[in-house]
Amino acid sequence: MLRENQRRFKFDWITIILFLLLVAFGYLNILSASHVGEITSYFDMSQPYGKQTIFIGLTFVLIVLILSFEAKFYERFASIIYLVAIIALLGLFIFGKDVNGARSWYGIGSMTIQPSEFAKFATALAVAKYISDLQTNMRTIKDQLKVTAIIFIPALLILLQNDAGSTIVYLAFFFVFYREGLQQVYLIIGLSLIILAVLGLKFGVVITAVITTLVIVSTYFLQGKKRGSIFQYIIVLIVCVGFSYGVKLFYEHGLKIHQQNRISLWLRLEKDPAKLELMKKREAYNLIQSEQAISSGSWTGKGFLQGTRTTGKFVPEQHTDYIFSTVGEEWGFWGSSFVVLLFTTLIIRILYLAESQKSQFSRVYGYGVASILFVHFTINTGMVMGLIPTVGIPLPFFSYGGSGLWGFTILLFIFIKLDSNKINEW
Repeated sequence: MLRENQRRFKFDWITIILFLLLVAFGYLNILSASHVGEITSYFDMSQPYGKQTIFIGLTFVLIVLILSFEAKFYERFASIIYLVAIIALLGLFIFGKDVNGARSWYGIGSMTIQPSEFAKFATALAVAKYISDLQTNMRTIKDQLKVTAIIFIPALLILLQNDAGSTIVYLAFFFVFYREGLQQVYLIIGLSLIILAVLGLKFGVVITAVITTLVIVSTYFLQGKKRGSIFQYIIVLIVCVGFSYGVKLFYEHGLKIHQQNRISLWLRLEKDPAKLELMKKREAYNLIQSEQAISSGSWTGKGFLQGTRTTGKFVPEQHTDYIFSTVGEEWGFWGSSFVVLLFTTLIIRILYLAESQKSQFSRVYGYGVASILFVHFTINTGMVMGLIPTVGIPLPFFSYGGSGLWGFTILLFIFIKLDSNKINEW
């Protein structure tokens, strides 16, 4: 009995401590970015930091609930959890509340709930359930299409709600597919398409076609003309040029003006000084203020609650997607490096634990958790520093919001529960 109780509470405390450090440090930065005047109560519900205090308190209740279920529960009911998440996303089209142009929230009194944050862990469970099925082979087209459909459905529903940022996160699952046997050629094709899209927008279709032709011709001769006929290489060239042209058309006619401007600023496409200045005042205002806040922090930062650009509210809604700029200003390079180290260590730790799992379901789910956290962290920090176009997604465990905090907590602690059960899976 004693051994059984010890097994029941054998959780990976390194992962839990990393989680606690991220939540605690995140709260300090939310407090700094959202407080106005003197702080009279940490439970002031009129302020974001007061609400976040309640959110964090409820998070620990949620953790106890997650860990109280048997590990097999999550595998057995993965499909049902996924179905509930899809229904919740569909319900937004009827009962959803518009916030900042996106119909992604349910309004409950003065509070809002964002189902897309919970759909991530539900999709991770469904993917793990399907791939761990004995009939699944990630090297067959049939199973590749089926498992892709699992992530495509919620991603499409979220995209239709005008939340492109959350949609991008679902690309994280292709890292999981690769680990489970997806051929390397898919990743090469995906990377090649991204490069073609960027080249087409930056230099135009003609120059992109010339560059692509040189690469394909060089490849043909370097391969000693052995791999396929010249006609296959010509077909590849036509497809590449057609794709580049299609991206250009989509950019000009498929994207909204503010989306075009964000990409234009990122790739430095605009040549007209007057238009460029206007775009900076509108689409790039948050980014410019964020970059200035981070750079002003120098090596050691200005100190907690001492950031002039943060306390002066130069960065709009800084406590949400741009929370990392608070870290840069008040904690400096070393504080920012500490946050990067925490996230990197957490992701590596999850991957390490995933590889040690005895069941494929637990391993696949662990890779799903690590991939989602990696994509969120990379895109958010890259966006705040201007390395990638502005995309509205939160920094896990850091950004303000109950839905985001609870969604990431559920995502992580389901894996912690699965990991604690691996000793019984022999």
